[in-house]
Amino acid sequence: MVAMRRKLIWVDGQNFQGWACSDCAWEFNPSGPLVGESIDEMKMHYERQRDKEFASHVCAEHQRATKKTL
Repeated sequence: MVAMRRKLIWVDGQNFQGWACSDCAWEFNPSGPLVGESIDEMKMHYERQRDKEFASHVCAEHQRATKKTL
């Protein structure tokens, strides 16, 4: 089996700005407000949640829309 080479990328589009997968339509949407007693702690929790969700997502469940040709 070939290892997937997906990457976590920053997307700055018209309808979404944030972290996403380079190989599918998965986008990171935090599940709630930032928590922590300092900015560094909030950043750590955010990054941990983002990285955990990215690592566990299945690209086949987030397929990109394809353009239909006539």
